[in-house]
Amino acid sequence: MKVYTYSEARQRFAEVLNIARKEEVIIKRRGGETFTIVFKKTPKSPFDIPGIKTKATTKDILEAIKDSRERIAEHDTPVDS
Repeated sequence: MKVYTYSEARQRFAEVLNIARKEEVIIKRRGGETFTIVFKKTPKSPFDIPGIKTKATTKDILEAIKDSRERIAEHDTPVDS
């Protein structure tokens, strides 16, 4: 754990944040107040994936979905013998 005065932390703020990634950082003010800086890791969603660049429009995508659903519906329709 690292301890800084308010003035030190202000002057070396980038360094303080980098240290806080690895360990707790305490900042003490003149009046006796104490603050803690702790790195907060943001959980990533499994759905958070990079996008794919395409020239497909919304209309193109909706038509593809419609066609796909129609093909599935035709496949699932029972055939009379």
